Amino acid sequence: MAGIVTTGRALENKSAPRHLTESRAVKWLLIGIALLFVALVILLPMASVIVESLKKGWGAYVEALKDPDALSALKLTLVTAAIAVPLNSIFGVAVAWAITKFKFRGKNLLITLIDLPFAVSPVISGLVYVLLFGAQGFFGPWLQEHDINIIFATPGIVLATMFVTFPFVARELIPLMETQGVQDEEAAVSLGARGWRMFFRVTLPNIKWALLYGLILCNARAMGEFGAVSVVSGHIRGETNTLPLHIEILYNEYQFTAAFAVASILMLLAVITLVIKSLLESRMSQNHGA
Repeated sequence: MAGIVTTGRALENKSAPRHLTESRAVKWLLIGIALLFVALVILLPMASVIVESLKKGWGAYVEALKDPDALSALKLTLVTAAIAVPLNSIFGVAVAWAITKFKFRGKNLLITLIDLPFAVSPVISGLVYVLLFGAQGFFGPWLQEHDINIIFATPGIVLATMFVTFPFVARELIPLMETQGVQDEEAAVSLGARGWRMFFRVTLPNIKWALLYGLILCNARAMGEFGAVSVVSGHIRGETNTLPLHIEILYNEYQFTAAFAVASILMLLAVITLVIKSLLESRMSQNHGA
């Protein structure tokens, strides 16, 4: 009997996951490496932004934020996000619905195109818009005849931001909706639900947390985008500079305190985004556990 018990324990130890059998020293070494990496790559730069922004005192910090050019950049950043994020959300829901609920030719091509902004440099995407809508671009002469400004104006900034951010919502929804299948929608149809009623009563409640999660990621990228926006903006102070572009101009002019002060606003927005993201992840985990 004792031999059987010993053999059973040996089998249990042998089948136990390896990470549960590692020594405490190895565990704390790995945790220490992770914490050191986070401190050097994330926490230290964030702390340096705060220190540098307050280096000349609270008054200089407030003055940098009250500067008309800084306020204009903040306004343009928020306006751009307010336009790009809802439009990308509509696109993300529509394309996720099409990919997961229907079978059609070109589905794999569509999935590949969704990932295109992840593979293409943002600078290249901005250049494409210049080649299309610039003065010497494909649509440039027609736009000039009708006095429509896209490049070096707000529409171009919105378009460039939409291009680099449109995969986020779709990429959050597609795996979830594939897992859920079409059973709920089929049940709703059998009960008489149609069109928008089925979407708002069945589909949307099933995807709401993933949708919000995608919105948060999309918004964070929209407010922090630099490369594509830099190409199409023209860097016109008080008109086409977003916060990242305004920070670059201040830094290049050796206005370091002002640059770090404005950067602290972006950092604050990033921290708020991370907090909301963590809360949504916790809520999604609870829903999956339920």
